[in-house]
Amino acid sequence: MINLLINILILLFVPFLMTGVIKKTKAFWAGRKGVSIWQPMWDFMRLIKKDSVVSRTTSWVFKFAPVAGFASIIFAAFFVPLAGGKAIIDIPFAFIIFSYVLGFGKFFSLISALDTGSSFEGMGASREACFSTIVEPAFFIAMASIAALSQNYTFDGFKMILGNAGGYGYLIIALAAITLFIMLLIEGCRVPVDDPTTHLELTMIHEVMILDNSGVDLGLITWGSAIKMLLFEALIANLLIPASLGGWETLVAFLAIIFALAILIGTVEASVARFRMTHVFEFIFIMSITALIILALTTYRIYGG
Repeated sequence: MINLLINILILLFVPFLMTGVIKKTKAFWAGRKGVSIWQPMWDFMRLIKKDSVVSRTTSWVFKFAPVAGFASIIFAAFFVPLAGGKAIIDIPFAFIIFSYVLGFGKFFSLISALDTGSSFEGMGASREACFSTIVEPAFFIAMASIAALSQNYTFDGFKMILGNAGGYGYLIIALAAITLFIMLLIEGCRVPVDDPTTHLELTMIHEVMILDNSGVDLGLITWGSAIKMLLFEALIANLLIPASLGGWETLVAFLAIIFALAILIGTVEASVARFRMTHVFEFIFIMSITALIILALTTYRIYGG
């Protein structure tokens, strides 16, 4: 029960704090004071008090998509270990269900953008779908390799990789962390793949898809996006946290890694410009390369001695 309560508190507050830390880090590197780390929460509360403006050209899909997307992210969070290193739903091959539950929400966000009839939003949906076709196989390769090496097919069991992989485990964990961090930048629509603060339609990806959303709908999309980033950070944290730590020690280490990654994201966004669209795919393929290296190391460890 305590584990469930802490997981709920993490999902309620940590995504807002994480986004606030990213903004604060970017302001620090720009020589500004920046807004409060609680500003994303105040922005969300302001949005949910507003009415949504809905175009007459849209159908029920446009109204249903934000709810479906947010619900899918919350459901996916049940499979990821958060507080104390334990997931609410701990079942084998959870990474497959996790990926396709998130894919369900993304599907509705894509058709919602198309439902508006806007050519710009359709362009963003096309780019988002294209990125997902590259990211998804790399994620499966990396997670399946780690599961095979740890001899446990749940997210909770990934900590056992060091006991089964020996010296290879440290290299595989480092490569897996890089793979998941790149996926975080892609799925979270962050620099250098996308820029959440841009207003140039021709260079926007995720932001152009939600131009017609407002009020509560926009609030759910914003909160859901922050939670999705938290989930990928949680996967990285569970790879890095030793299995020998106790419950409260694991929680402290988990939160420390989450906010350290938030600082890293803010530093990347402050120091790197958004890539050209032609170079974005080259960056995404780095994730595929690291995933294939993980697969090669895993295969050699299991069958090659």
